[in-house]
Amino acid sequence: MAIDAALRRLVRLRAGNRCEYCGFHQDELPLVTFHIEHVISKQRAGTDDASNPCLACHWCNFHKGPNLATQVDGLLVPLFNPRTQRWDEHFAAQGDLIVGLTPIGRGTIALFNMNDDDRIELRRIASPNN
Repeated sequence: MAIDAALRRLVRLRAGNRCEYCGFHQDELPLVTFHIEHVISKQRAGTDDASNPCLACHWCNFHKGPNLATQVDGLLVPLFNPRTQRWDEHFAAQGDLIVGLTPIGRGTIALFNMNDDDRIELRRIASPNN
């Protein structure tokens, strides 16, 4: 079942048109439409009800795939869940970098490759006063 237009609008509005993982605003990446992403993928029995979808930039969505967890220091940790967790409890912006404050944050940053050179450069351009 495809996500209907009303749910798409709700997800974009709720997210403030920002990727709920890395924080990029849709206006900062105008050539690529952000994805309505299933936090818990359909492959893992995720649903289309409003408690599951989130807004994700193409980088975060493609790196996440159907994953629910990753390894940090040899331990399996869940990925950040924007539906049930607060971004600022797991991440912080330090200049052009996103840093992990918890194993969940560090694991999500690593798996999603949030601090690759291209993304750092885009954050620098989007917020030149950092």
